[in-house]
Amino acid sequence: MKIKIFSLLLLSFLALTSVKNGEIAPSFSLLNQDNENVSLDQFKGKKIILEWTNHDCPFVKRHYDTENMQNIQKDMTDNEVVWLSIISSAKGKQGYVTKDQAKELTTKRNAHPTHVLLDTKGDVGRMFSAKTTPHMFVIDEIGKVRYQGAIDNLGNTGALFSTDLSKAKNYVRNAVSQLVSGEEVKDKKTRPYGCSVKY
Repeated sequence: MKIKIFSLLLLSFLALTSVKNGEIAPSFSLLNQDNENVSLDQFKGKKIILEWTNHDCPFVKRHYDTENMQNIQKDMTDNEVVWLSIISSAKGKQGYVTKDQAKELTTKRNAHPTHVLLDTKGDVGRMFSAKTTPHMFVIDEIGKVRYQGAIDNLGNTGALFSTDLSKAKNYVRNAVSQLVSGEEVKDKKTRPYGCSVKY
């Protein structure tokens, strides 16, 4: 009983905490689509993008069906930016996938993440206070969070589904470009939009 209460308190604490820009991102380790253990720390020295995703979410589908997400992924990974797609959907919830299904989705959609990471218990999602799919984070070479929030400025549902997404102001692309140029990231935090993460 005491252990259960402690676990609930810990989960509540994690839900209340949030990752702050300019601070070192919390370390984590998850299995990827090939059953390999992948840790955030192994990519120190590289820029990293975290993408919370759920393939059944209409907002995520829109970004992938138009190949907007794949184009950004390819641009980033071609320039040695690490792209980690994280699935925090619990078993039985929308967006849950097995390792094989994750591989199949990546191939079918011609996606270009460095790894797809399975966070079925939701621990990493809660650690980062990931709220929506998509919810994006940009981390610099020393491990500091430089951007968090929406992928772009089309949070309005109507605008999202009626606009060419490539014409949007893409916060992730801009943040990486500004870091490469040695500039301060202008939009450090925005309100994420999409489906709620299915913990």
